[in-house]
Amino acid sequence: MAEYRLGDLIDDFCAKCKRITNHDVVSMLGAEVAKVRCRTCYFEHDYRHEQPPVKLVDPKKQALFEEVLAKVSPSKTPAIPPSPGPDPPRRKPRSQAPG
Repeated sequence: MAEYRLGDLIDDFCAKCKRITNHDVVSMLGAEVAKVRCRTCYFEHDYRHEQPPVKLVDPKKQALFEEVLAKVSPSKTPAIPPSPGPDPPRRKPRSQAPG
């Protein structure tokens, strides 16, 4: 692991930019980086070691989603939608009045 100092450039995941960007080291705890500031949006946050935050899934929503997926089966989907039928009659174009 490289040794960093205050003000050094470091890559980290920015929660506001939602990507890995360049950051400045703004706080250290002993020899380890504690806080960084994004050089793109200037958002200051804890050093995440270039790892995006874990997305939390609501267990109720996940259970409902799994239930819906269990009910859907590929054999019940319609193969081809029915045709709309014959075309409606078209209007005759208006004749131009002599001008």
